[in-house]
Amino acid sequence: MNNETRIVKLPEDLCAQLQREFGASFDSLEAILIFVMQQLTLPQAANLDKNEQQILEQRLRDLGYL
Repeated sequence: MNNETRIVKLPEDLCAQLQREFGASFDSLEAILIFVMQQLTLPQAANLDKNEQQILEQRLRDLGYL
């Protein structure tokens, strides 16, 4: 994996919500976001059935990503 980074602007309330909900499981907000993005780009993510894809999309909408 490339070690170069990129700055991304996100809404503060979204970041705070992610840290409240997942902060105990991750060292930082960046770690949470890296995990989510890695999961979305895994090859098996393309094999989600329609129902799983709708659930995932709704969760991402609820978090403000879509």
